[in-house]
Order: sequence, then structure tokens, then C-alpha cells
Amino acid sequence: MKNGFEDISRRVIRSAVDWSNAGNRLIDYLAGRFTYRSAGEWRDRIADGEILLNGEKVSPETLLKQHDMIEYFPGDIPEPPADLSYKTVYEDDTLLVIDKPGNLCVHPAGPFFKHTLWYLLCQKYGKIHIVNRLDRETSGLLIAAKTPEAAAKLGGRNWEMRKEYLALVFGEFGEEEIDARGFLIPDTSSIVRKKRRFVFELPPEIKGIESARTILRKEYTVSGGRSVVRAIPQTGRLHQIRATLYSLGFPMVGDKLYGPDERIYLKIRNQEITDEDRQLLQMERQALHSAALEFKHPVSGEIIKTASPLPEDFPEISAISQNSDLR
Repeated sequence: MKNGFEDISRRVIRSAVDWSNAGNRLIDYLAGRFTYRSAGEWRDRIADGEILLNGEKVSPETLLKQHDMIEYFPGDIPEPPADLSYKTVYEDDTLLVIDKPGNLCVHPAGPFFKHTLWYLLCQKYGKIHIVNRLDRETSGLLIAAKTPEAAAKLGGRNWEMRKEYLALVFGEFGEEEIDARGFLIPDTSSIVRKKRRFVFELPPEIKGIESARTILRKEYTVSGGRSVVRAIPQTGRLHQIRATLYSLGFPMVGDKLYGPDERIYLKIRNQEITDEDRQLLQMERQALHSAALEFKHPVSGEIIKTASPLPEDFPEISAISQNSDLR
């Protein structure tokens, strides 16, 4: 197999033993932490060689030590469906620029392994290094490097790279460009712990918070009092564009957390989402699209420019986007 793909074609779930589990038996650790299988089932998997401790087969009764590494190599397990129809918009010996659909994880996570962009690219090219990841529900452009050296350069803090996104939001965005320079802080008013809020000024009692900056401007207004907004991030923070737009009063169409009703996020986790919730969201996924990437090539130094029009699942506006200015 090429470029060592045999080392990454098998799914592995790793877990490091912390101080609180030191001295426990391996079987007790597995059955207590991963309760979706019984102790008997874990014993069978240990016997079948699916569980390794520090790279070795061991007895279920083995006592664990702090910093031990437990590896679980599950067999083929059912994965949720995904859209595997990515496109390659640029390729050379060093890197790829991929246009991914809005229902495809970039990296293995949760139940997804083979249904990920990383796995699909590794199947074709060998070991691939994703440079700028996108959420599963975010469509559009990202870079994959074919060598670790190229990935390190492209992912460097000061490497020349410009990203532009298009977002469909509720509300009529004004004509004036907004330079949203401020901070992302925990949204303490939210019922969802991980939700963030953008503020222009940092409250004095909050320390050690990430700064964030996004340039926002309206592209056009569409039916239903909605707007397509171009977002140009100057920093790369978790949930930056979604949280900033939400905090400015423009929740994103299809967004379960930063959209019209955050309770939908919890309903989905509990499998309680209703048809009324789906109608409120107006779209199956969050309406965020990585529309343009411009960057300096890590080997030649050439400026590479790529663009992607809005995909067809954006309601009512994909035809308009074909003529939009994606620099």
C-alpha cells in the first residue's frame, strides 16, 4: 500500500489511563468507562486481540498504571450515511484543495471513520494531512497536504492565507461592512455549556479569553427577510463565524446551536426533534460555505486562488451565487 496507508486503514480508539484509574483491572476500566458493552463482551474483545495495552495483548485482569495506553481496534461497524461526493479543485505533487459537501466529517470522530474526507483521501493518496478543517455541516474549500512538511508550513501561524465564507442568516444585514473585532466568551445565558458569545469589549471580570476578528458584509438579501453574508475571518477560533453572527443578531439558517432556537441542539441529542423544529431551521444543515481560499504555495511560493459557488442545498439562492464575486 502506498505511503504507509496500511498503518491508518484500521480504525483505532486510544485512551490514556489517568491517576484515578491506576490500580484498576483492565476489564473494570473498560466496562466502567465504555458502558455500551458488558464486561463479558469486553472480555471477548480482549481475547480476540481488539484491545491492546501499550501495544501488547494482555489478560483482562491486568492492573493498569498511570499513563498506560489502551488501544481498541474495532472491526467494521455501521456508520451513519454521509455525502462522499467531494471534488478536487486543485492538485499538484504537494497539496490538494478539496471542495467538500455539507454532510461529510473531515476527520474520524464519534461513529464516523470510513465516512470521512480524511479516510477517502487516504485511500486514494496514502497518508494525507488536513490543513484547515471544517465542521461536518460546513461545505466548501479546504487544503490537504501530501507531506508533513507542507502541512507544517501551511498551518503555520504567519503563513499567508485568506479564507472567505458565505453564510445564509435570518435578518436583513445592513449595507455597512462590520469589522467584528472583539472576544469570544462563554455564553452563560445558554442552556448548552459549549456555546460561545461574541463581544466587542471584554468584561473586566473575565480573563484569558480568545480574541477574535471577522470582517462581515452583505452580499445580497433573499426572500423571507434573510441575507447572504460574506465572512472573512482574520483569526481562526472555534465557532467564530457562527457565534459572531448570532451575537450580532443574525442567527444562521440551519444552525442547531447558533440558529433560531438553541433548544433544537439538545432535542437532536435526545432524538426529540420535530417537524416544526425542522421548519424553523429551514435547512438540514448549517448554512455556512467555505467559498474562497487564497494562499501562498509552500514550495513554489506562488499565490494559489480557488473558489467554490454555493451548493445546491442552499435554499433559493444557489443560482444567484453562480454570478457572485468570489475572489
